[in-house]
Amino acid sequence: MDDALHIGGRTFRSRLFVGTGKYKDVDETRAAIKASGADLVTVAVRRVNLAETGGRSLLGMLREEGLTLLPNTAGCYTADEAIRTARLGREAAETELVKLEVIGDPKTLFPDTEGLIEAARVLVKEGFFVMPYTNDDPIVARKLVDAGCPCVMPLGAPIGSGLGLRNPYNLRILMETISVPVIVDAGVGTASDAAVAMELGADGVLMNTAIALARDPVGMARAMKLGVEAGRLAFKSGRMPPKLYANASSPLDGMIGTPGAVARLDIE
Repeated sequence: MDDALHIGGRTFRSRLFVGTGKYKDVDETRAAIKASGADLVTVAVRRVNLAETGGRSLLGMLREEGLTLLPNTAGCYTADEAIRTARLGREAAETELVKLEVIGDPKTLFPDTEGLIEAARVLVKEGFFVMPYTNDDPIVARKLVDAGCPCVMPLGAPIGSGLGLRNPYNLRILMETISVPVIVDAGVGTASDAAVAMELGADGVLMNTAIALARDPVGMARAMKLGVEAGRLAFKSGRMPPKLYANASSPLDGMIGTPGAVARLDIE
């Protein structure tokens, strides 16, 4: 908890958030989530039966593990549709948390930012804790913060693509533009992508496909956990300034062959 993530008065011990889709079964989902160390998991309101609570159901397993549920509005293409879906998620999962998605295009799954901002304003007024999936536009991010969102979740690349961070420069500008936590959402393919996102200064990373579709989902979940932790520690530690030319690791003063140097042999 020394480096816990704080969003809008809530505290999360892990900076890695994970999804629950695309796994082969509930047991694999459970094992992968455990390996990831995540304590916040997303569930698609329109794709999961939130009324199921048995131990062999997805929702039953998540509750058994004591995980915080983040219902999402995946598959919604209008603000009205997303608002209705968020309300259903609140009633079924008994939480005001919502990952807000308003998709603008079925091929790229890029967000409809106009509809996203509209839906965010309505849901914030209704008391929702809105975590919006958006693009990497700093202006849109600022409008979402002005609407009352306690964080923003810009994509690193298209959903499920595994391409890694395609535009790190926009992400850096976005992080400098707003003062709330930034969670990189979508596009991560492997642990190095997660580490890069954290090294840029992201406050966390959300992923699903990169873990669920790995050859070994449990192993990849652990790799992602370590990648996020390594990237965060590197960011906090501060990297050395990059240089174009070599700079000897060992000091040159007193090296044999330099003027005034005296050869000596140190024996302990």
